[in-house]
Amino acid sequence: MLIEQLKPLRVDNPVYTQVQFFAAKVESWCNAGKAQHGRTGWFIVVGALTVPTALVYWLCLRISPLAAFAWNVLIVYLTLGFRRYSHYFTSIQIALSSGDDEAARKHLGDWINKDCSGMDAAEVARGAVERSLIASHRNVFGVFFWFLMPVGPACAVMYRMSEFLSREWSEPEHMQQEEFGQFARRIFYWIDWIPARLTAIAFAVVGNFEDAIYSWRNYASRWKDELLGIILASGGGAIGVRLGEPEAKAMVLNADASAVDVDSLEMETQPGVEATPRSLQSAVGLVWRALLLWMLLLLLLSFAVWI
Repeated sequence: MLIEQLKPLRVDNPVYTQVQFFAAKVESWCNAGKAQHGRTGWFIVVGALTVPTALVYWLCLRISPLAAFAWNVLIVYLTLGFRRYSHYFTSIQIALSSGDDEAARKHLGDWINKDCSGMDAAEVARGAVERSLIASHRNVFGVFFWFLMPVGPACAVMYRMSEFLSREWSEPEHMQQEEFGQFARRIFYWIDWIPARLTAIAFAVVGNFEDAIYSWRNYASRWKDELLGIILASGGGAIGVRLGEPEAKAMVLNADASAVDVDSLEMETQPGVEATPRSLQSAVGLVWRALLLWMLLLLLLSFAVWI
């Protein structure tokens, strides 16, 4: 975490570029249009990265605890992306605060790879808050959870690769109608089932608990993706901001998220207020407090293991 504050990884860094290239090659080798081919491709990509990570970790443990610690630091640095997308969020926040809605729409469009030209300031703020909550879960809290599992570095790599393949093999336009990505989506749902709920609980604990739990119970079903609905409903309730409202029909979340199922939305108003530039700062505070809570739990778990 400290290293990333000083030297955050760029999205287009060589490691990620090579992983994307490898996943694309495996997809071209295995994709014959059937779901079972996607299963084979998933195990090839994930296994090719997690098994060597586990073996190196085992060798480091045999050599020295310091070597294992250094390997842990390297893997967490590569998988934990707390500041990887923060420049987009900061740019949107500055643009909205200065009244430059056009620049804010451009920055959001670059972040989510969608056309945001028809959005007003409230929709841009809402989209930025939604995207930041999702990114913080996928790039931080989900990695935290799996890193605490046995053979933590390998589990962290497994989580990040599963999340990547669930997007890469399902959400591009040419892949949406194919069966190849079905297994990647389905297995990531189960991999992320517990972490998503723990993230939602963390948001509730460090935010407005009652509204977070109420929104989770009553409004999480507004999203097509159940797990994203839980995170966004809880996060929105925790900071008192309405997310996924019917008027956001034009808002299609980024490559990391599913669109809001606007056809099934209830007309009952969700607790909270419309998103504003101040909501972005509230979202930042929520994520930081949740991160500190997770690190405190990690510290207590470490003490318990040592004792």
